[in-house]
Amino acid sequence: MNTSLNGNVEGKRVGLIVPSTNTVMEPDLYRNLPKGTTVHTSRMLLEGSVTIEAEELMLDVYLPECARQIGTLMPDVVVFGCTSAGALRGPAYEQELAGEISKATGAPTITIMGAVVDELKRLGVKSVAVLTPYSEEINDTIKESLESSGFTVPYINGMDVKGAFNIAAVSPDEIIRYAEEQLKGVESDCLFVSCANLKSVDVLEELRVAAGRPVVTSNQAVLEGVKRTINIAD
Repeated sequence: MNTSLNGNVEGKRVGLIVPSTNTVMEPDLYRNLPKGTTVHTSRMLLEGSVTIEAEELMLDVYLPECARQIGTLMPDVVVFGCTSAGALRGPAYEQELAGEISKATGAPTITIMGAVVDELKRLGVKSVAVLTPYSEEINDTIKESLESSGFTVPYINGMDVKGAFNIAAVSPDEIIRYAEEQLKGVESDCLFVSCANLKSVDVLEELRVAAGRPVVTSNQAVLEGVKRTINIAD
């Protein structure tokens, strides 16, 4: 635990690095982490839609300064909160990225795809269907990342939402209907709903019913990873 200047015990500090368009991940963390845990955010500039070029700019230009800023608040754990950017260059690069963030911040770092892989392994699944709000080119990188981690991806489909900010406008009910429609006839051990700016955490149980199989989402996997990393419980 952190200790304040007057000697009182404080809650854990979570450093969060997200694209500037993300409006969902902070509320998800605050609503689902124990009282007293605080979330402190630094934002990587993202303009327009989620594209490979935009994500490369986030990784190479904006991320280093964000990590330096987060380091100054002495976090207990840091979350790199972008699923697609983490998957962009594969699992080996993402692990290296986590190491660089940890070096800059002095704290353990959780990446979304790393947390998702941990959840899939915990569930003991081998095949994963994937639903996203992304375009086909971004979906390809998600699929390749999962396959590089040892899973088969029999089906992946994206909503192709135009504008990264607009992903948060997709309602939970729309996500559930999308899952019901897309998974007809699809066989897999699990469903992964990708994107930290998608409102899927609050309807996780409904998604499991709609999918008829276990479901992992980006923010749900991160929440589990944060709790394990800094030894906090609900």
